[in-house]
Amino acid sequence: MTLTLRALLGATVSLTLAGAAMSETTITVATVNNGDMIRMQGLMDDFYAKHPDIKVEWVTLEENALRQRVTTDIATKGGQFDVLTIGTYEVPIWGKQGWLVSLNDLPAEYDVDDLLPAIRGGLTVDGELYAAPFYGESSMVMYRKDLMEAAGLTMPDAPTWDEIKTAAAAMTDKSAEQYGICLRGKAGWGENMAFLTAMSNSYGARWFDENWKPQFDGEAWKATLTDYLALLNDYGPPGAANNGFNENLSLFQQGKCGMWIDATVAASFVTNPTDSTVADKVGFALAPDTRKGKRGNWLWAWSLGVPAGTQKVDAAKAFVAWATSKEYLEVVAAKEGWANVPPGTRSSLYANPEYQKVPFAQMTLDSINSADPNSPTVDPVPYVGVQFVAIPEFQGLGTAVGQQFSAALAGTMTAEAALAAAQTLVTTEMTRSGYIK
Repeated sequence: MTLTLRALLGATVSLTLAGAAMSETTITVATVNNGDMIRMQGLMDDFYAKHPDIKVEWVTLEENALRQRVTTDIATKGGQFDVLTIGTYEVPIWGKQGWLVSLNDLPAEYDVDDLLPAIRGGLTVDGELYAAPFYGESSMVMYRKDLMEAAGLTMPDAPTWDEIKTAAAAMTDKSAEQYGICLRGKAGWGENMAFLTAMSNSYGARWFDENWKPQFDGEAWKATLTDYLALLNDYGPPGAANNGFNENLSLFQQGKCGMWIDATVAASFVTNPTDSTVADKVGFALAPDTRKGKRGNWLWAWSLGVPAGTQKVDAAKAFVAWATSKEYLEVVAAKEGWANVPPGTRSSLYANPEYQKVPFAQMTLDSINSADPNSPTVDPVPYVGVQFVAIPEFQGLGTAVGQQFSAALAGTMTAEAALAAAQTLVTTEMTRSGYIK
């Protein structure tokens, strides 16, 4: 072989290797440090087998830190991330502002029509899907079947709040540290106000009327807060104003709660015998109502979106499509079992005979389907969202109102004073922000 030919062949090999290197695209995914997302990072071999030309780098953060980082990045179009893990609250706001790339062109095999309508609706703006759901949830009643039986009661599949009050009274024995009901009391838009806003919907309350006038001075909110305080003061654990999801989960797992109304995702935790002392004694029911047409349950999804600032849209969409696909659920099931697949996103999952064997599967689906983010309340409202109002101001407003209601639960102010304070502070902010003319 001549020197010239060797040089040419060497150059060809170098160019081929360079071309291969250039063809690989690296995307950065910002995600939350929950179990489902951590599990996904351990299952990436399946993605790389399908997309050998894409490399994924992870930025995994605690929820509050994640929100701050991705909000700053997307608002400034900083381009740090190519895929964002975001919630049902952010998607409609950011979609309207043009901060997210439409996912309406996902491939046909993705089967977007398989997404649960309630979840898909919360991620859609003017017919455009702006995020794909990785994991979805509602809220429901988790209760002790043994305590209900001992009290001579039967929990309906679709209870009223009056039936919840009756059950809570019957299951309470404070001398034995047995409390009839545990509910979120910790202040925060995603803590006590997630629960209370959802509860208020079933009482006929709403945050705003059709002209954005706050409604905390109405009878429906008064009834909501009065009943909530009575439930926890009469039948709840001490220090309830400090309890959020994790605190109530621990109480329920220790056998100290007769009922707990909270996220459907908790079902797998309270029925896991490794962690729960009452794993074989738990029943499930829909969140309560007052027979006004809306139940007191919420709707949420952790979803994957593509920010408008990315220069790697195609690779980002390929990852989103894989991570939220029917096939990914099968990958998880093969490795971890059907009870551990990300729940609440696809109709086909709930039609799967293997998943139907999971004891909480059907009640989770029924809970999700009973929530409508586009029509969350009994009377018309100008906003989207079930346990939140999808406007940028809500994070601050929700937490501020939550602080008033948590103070009422702690006994440092009356229910009337808390509602009056909520009405004043929300009216002030909505006027300042231009919603109220």
